[in-house]
Amino acid sequence: MLLVSGGQVKAQDAAPAAAAPAGGGDAEKGKTLFTNNCAQCHAVSGEKVVGPGLKGIESRAPSRDWLHKWIRNSSAVIATGDAYANQVFNANGKVQMSSFPSLTDADIDGILAYIDQANKPAAPTTGGGDDKVVDNGGGGSASTGGPSELFTFVLIALLLVMLLVLGVLLVIVTILSKAVTPATDGTQVTSSFGQRLKTGLSDAFNNPTLRSIVIWLFLLVAVKETIDGAYGIGIQQGYAPKQPIAYSHKLHAGQYKIDCNYCHTGAQKGKNATIPAANICMNCHGVIKKESPEIQKIYTAIEENRPIEWIRVHNLPDLAYFNHAQHVNVGNVACQTCHGEIEKMEVVEARSSLTMGWCIDCHRRTEVNTKDNAYYDKLVALHRKESKEPLKVANIGGLECSKCHY
Repeated sequence: MLLVSGGQVKAQDAAPAAAAPAGGGDAEKGKTLFTNNCAQCHAVSGEKVVGPGLKGIESRAPSRDWLHKWIRNSSAVIATGDAYANQVFNANGKVQMSSFPSLTDADIDGILAYIDQANKPAAPTTGGGDDKVVDNGGGGSASTGGPSELFTFVLIALLLVMLLVLGVLLVIVTILSKAVTPATDGTQVTSSFGQRLKTGLSDAFNNPTLRSIVIWLFLLVAVKETIDGAYGIGIQQGYAPKQPIAYSHKLHAGQYKIDCNYCHTGAQKGKNATIPAANICMNCHGVIKKESPEIQKIYTAIEENRPIEWIRVHNLPDLAYFNHAQHVNVGNVACQTCHGEIEKMEVVEARSSLTMGWCIDCHRRTEVNTKDNAYYDKLVALHRKESKEPLKVANIGGLECSKCHY
């Protein structure tokens, strides 16, 4: 999306009207629209990204009506021969701006109001309160659906220590008993400490009680490890494969705050979030960092007409059904709830276990947003007769087997 260039317009090219105030627009709604449609190419400040910075955009444009037309279809405005439109187009390397025909005048006014609001100096604060921490749902449940690795390590360590202590005690007892026991023929028996230690160790390991303890400890550890291995089948928590292109979510989603839905376009509309096509990458990298070796891999894939072979990180078994749109669009579940703080990952890894127990636990904890939704009115009324607790996903069939295993 390329809006209005930061350069000045010559008097003979256009005569910009006095800028109307950015009032009348819904800045809160405009922020969402800006994030989803504009942030990939523009900054609200004066800094240039793909297109120019948007600070003072209305003072540079001929009029707000002109901006409405430009944002909805810049190509059409350029085609009319509009002098200012062609100047903006040429000044930005003739990079074609995306069209947004679905945006209404009110939507665009909201975006402009948000840009104006973002560039106003922050009001001085009088209190010493700390910044609020926003929970994006990334905390999730501590349950991973399987035994804890730390618990296993501690258990094995304790068993080994107990075994060593028991062995040493038996050896000491054996040595002391032989040292104080007189010989049967009345003669004095003398032996070196090494000989006594060797004899004591031999007697200790031939002791049936000690052998039984060792065997039982071995069996317990073996059974524990077998159960842990069975629990771990199909779980890929911590899996972080090397991808064919070194794509950094920390840079794109974190530093540049590109919305997840810009690349993963299916998350709000269908079962799969979808892997972004190379053309989505080219929306920015047709201009930015073209010389980078990693970006050149995208160019090569496009020239050879072959897909980029990304390696899947988050996997569910075929017997489990999961719908992204149901959770993201209807349930308003944040991406971080399942995928972790993706905006901080240089290399993406599977942060959650994604086991059945992990999903069920989430359904038991998550409240259903029933506000202004008549679909839930009767369910809420029935639920309130039986419980004072909020309506949870589990209360509306979220634990039924057929929900996920159809």
